[in-house]
Amino acid sequence: MTESSFHLDEFLAPGVALDDVPTLWSLARSQSLIAAFVTLFRGGDEEVFIRLHVLRELGGRAETPRWTPDELRRHFGYIDSVKLETVIARLRDNGLLLFGEDRHYQLSDAGRNAMSAVSVLLRFGDEEDGELGFLTTQLAGMQATGTVTPEVLQHLLAKLNALTESFEEAIASGSEFRILDARSRLAANLRWLDKGTTILGSLLSVEDVTPEIGRVAHAIGLAQSRLARVDAAFQRALNKIESQRVTLGASGVSSSDVMIWLRKLTQSELAALTDDALGAAPQTQFLAGGHELLDRAESSLSEDVRRMEADASLPPSQEVDQNMAPETEDLSLLWKLTDRLSNVAETMPARRLVLGGGFAPASYRLSLLSLLGGVEAQAEGPVADFTQMPYDLVLEEHLVPVHEDEVALMSAGEVRRREDR
Repeated sequence: MTESSFHLDEFLAPGVALDDVPTLWSLARSQSLIAAFVTLFRGGDEEVFIRLHVLRELGGRAETPRWTPDELRRHFGYIDSVKLETVIARLRDNGLLLFGEDRHYQLSDAGRNAMSAVSVLLRFGDEEDGELGFLTTQLAGMQATGTVTPEVLQHLLAKLNALTESFEEAIASGSEFRILDARSRLAANLRWLDKGTTILGSLLSVEDVTPEIGRVAHAIGLAQSRLARVDAAFQRALNKIESQRVTLGASGVSSSDVMIWLRKLTQSELAALTDDALGAAPQTQFLAGGHELLDRAESSLSEDVRRMEADASLPPSQEVDQNMAPETEDLSLLWKLTDRLSNVAETMPARRLVLGGGFAPASYRLSLLSLLGGVEAQAEGPVADFTQMPYDLVLEEHLVPVHEDEVALMSAGEVRRREDR
């Protein structure tokens, strides 16, 4: 990319100059550096890979960074000699490789900087959600050298907001598998969140921080706080799913187990499961006895029945007993469960709080425990007061046998007292 071949005016609207667009002008000012990446990545995929490999090998010999032409041919003997000469010539002609008067090759400053940047990207490319690690590491280096820019902070803030939105979408989907995948992604990024918090603390402690950097840094802090609270939202969503999980008879197999098994099957295996399960066309059968036909005929032919059906007048008014007490909801189970829960010092098995009185009361108690810590119960009342008690229901993924009080199996777990925050 030479100076004479670099023209952006034809891409701009009439009357707009390059200086009128500061962000584009900053890119144009770094033309020589960007030209190094253009040299590396222009062309077919195979050419790019070989070019990167050659440049990486040349820069990897730190003890003797200079290479003679014979050393290059011997070291890259596994590459076709003609194609190797083409790669070396392209790197040299575009300023990534220098050929000195002593007839030795070595990487130029632009070539070494380009390979250093690519190496960092490759390092984080092997990790799930490596973008957050790369951005945090980049911010740490710039913070250590005092060269932090608002642009780098904006990239980190955008990544944090994108993670938050993806986690919220997983919770809103109600899918157990999406929530578990999102929780795994959050766990993989916790160390980068902690590292980012430390960096931001050091950055904001500097007195001469610019207002723009301070504004974005505070926004990053808020985004990190939201992500730190997402794990509790994951647990509440999983608790709700657990309370609705269906167990297939006394087999111990739940609907989640069936879904996990189905997800492991290939498309052909899934298609085979439907063999002879569905008819090619609807197969309908109409069965009716004589008495059903007689009832329908009587209602259609009787004048009295048609007149009664056509009568839309209201029934006569009736006296209402003024002393009749209004119906009230029986909250005795809720009050008793509240008293039992308030006596839990640290932890208690969920089974001890749930069982008692049969299947229906046990189901009612378990549904109440699953609401603990919920943000959705904002209204006043005994149920809202119960959900705000400082406890959490933590259920595990396996079932434990019970065989009492009309309950065969239930999810293993316990109720834990929440630490004061």
